[in-house]
Amino acid sequence: MIDETYSVKLSKIIEEFKLETIYLPDFPENILISSTGVNRPGLQMVGFYDHYEQGRLQIVGKVENLFIEQMSPEERAKRLEDYFRSSPVGIIVTSSISISSECISYAEKYKVPLLRTSTQTSEFMAALIAFLNVSLGPRITRHGVLVEVYGEGILLLGDSGVGKSETAIELLKRGHRLIADDAVEIKKVSATTLVGRAPDIIRHYVELRGVGIVDVRRLFGMGAVKESEKLDLVINLEEWDNNKMYDRLGLDEQTTNILGIEVPSITLPVSSGRNLSVVIEVAAMNNRQKRMGYNTAKEFNKRLMESMGME
Repeated sequence: MIDETYSVKLSKIIEEFKLETIYLPDFPENILISSTGVNRPGLQMVGFYDHYEQGRLQIVGKVENLFIEQMSPEERAKRLEDYFRSSPVGIIVTSSISISSECISYAEKYKVPLLRTSTQTSEFMAALIAFLNVSLGPRITRHGVLVEVYGEGILLLGDSGVGKSETAIELLKRGHRLIADDAVEIKKVSATTLVGRAPDIIRHYVELRGVGIVDVRRLFGMGAVKESEKLDLVINLEEWDNNKMYDRLGLDEQTTNILGIEVPSITLPVSSGRNLSVVIEVAAMNNRQKRMGYNTAKEFNKRLMESMGME
């Protein structure tokens, strides 16, 4: 569900960014971070705590440190104690700034994790926010197949038995890559970006009816698999219906809403003798071309109107 709250262990953040541990009140595996936001506590250093979220990781850089150092000893002690008393989920000091014994004692008193990195503040914040967005973003699981075709993340959807896995195998034989078969975990990592991956237990495996479970990585090599990929296009596979009118020009631009993001989508009818892998390759290249600003269907329609004198 979109409303479900996720968390990431502080130990994973420490490992990812190679953070130096100054003080930890507990094993980092037991400390959970559930907010994608971070905070630079400039306002808190002057006593302003309205709308303050202690669940956010706190980033202390050179500016905050210099501001604290310029206070009188009495004021600095009061501001620091008030800040640590607010119980932030964790404080990370950047740029290898020296941490005073006063800060360490307050961290120990109020059991606040205190860490340090040599990375500059802006660079570290950007990397941390991106990491948290990926780790904590809202997510859903869709029944389908996710493949990378010419650099485009293609999500194949359709009823069981329509040929999603078989099509994926054919694409692998043509040099493309598999991300997930059967179940695709989709995360919203930004306001415009979705990323899909496979659940750990079925990663790199494909189920083929009549054959069984196939280990793609072993059969096709490491180049045939990928851990994750953004979603660029949704392709709905369905049995060919002679009574249904299918889009022949591509002027009817469809989208599929996933986690609040509209993803371009098309419907491909499946029939005997139709080479779906080739069609999907063309669809992937055409989708990339649209994102680069050229829409073949609109250009063709424009030429058609011009030839008919209907400019």
